[in-house]
Amino acid sequence: MLLDLAIGDAYGAGFEYASEMMQHNDLSRYVQHPLHLSIRPGMYTDDTQMSLAIAEAIVDGDPWRPSNLATRFVQVFQRDPREGYAQRFQEFLQTVRDGQDFLDRIHGDSDKSGAAMRAGPLGVFGSPSEVIRRCTIQAAITHNTPDGINAACAAALMVHYCLYRIGPKAEVGEFIQEHVPGQWIMSWHGKVDSKGWMSVRAAITALARNDSMSALLKDCVAFGGDVDTVAAMALAAGSCCEEIEQNLPQHLIDGLENGPYGRDYIRALDERLIQFANS
Repeated sequence: MLLDLAIGDAYGAGFEYASEMMQHNDLSRYVQHPLHLSIRPGMYTDDTQMSLAIAEAIVDGDPWRPSNLATRFVQVFQRDPREGYAQRFQEFLQTVRDGQDFLDRIHGDSDKSGAAMRAGPLGVFGSPSEVIRRCTIQAAITHNTPDGINAACAAALMVHYCLYRIGPKAEVGEFIQEHVPGQWIMSWHGKVDSKGWMSVRAAITALARNDSMSALLKDCVAFGGDVDTVAAMALAAGSCCEEIEQNLPQHLIDGLENGPYGRDYIRALDERLIQFANS
């Protein structure tokens, strides 16, 4: 799950709000974004880094409290500072001291995609109610709005639906709509802007209509806009879906960054997360 999420994020990062790059959306390589030059091809962004924070909290059995989660958010950034966050949040992370300082200073009223992009690992919990409970707590730290929380819960339930083989992927939107307010059964068309519900609806749409991971990744990027987030969400779910062929190109797997918190670290954490789901 996490490895595929990171590949989707890293591949999509080269195309984020860069329509001039769409001619290169053929999965042949990671591409350099024309403006974000510090994010080199194969590097993941905030979507993956914050998902790692959530996954580590899950597998380490952290008490599910805002203070512990905020500490995780600060720790993953401070151990591996990187660009890719929204500018103001990036500046916030560069100055925050610890989890309590994070909670004291954060303005947690966003309805954008930040809480949803990190929600995928929460799909490992065994019931929709537990997924929603935990996801609401983590989302409210930074995105304490109805749209921010609902988008995060929908993203987590998309993974849960696939992981636990609840039904055909074509009906994932209907399942989410039974549990989370929103128009999750409506197909998404066109560019994806920064609101969380937009990226989740696009990810649901792409997941429902593609039968392989390669096609899914290309389709997510083809929307345009905030495509690294769409791809990260959709590939996290697609990696758990028995209807989807697991055929991401090997060169994208091998080309994902592999520093201290890169490919090998993510693969090992992935194994622990799936073991948690199976326990």
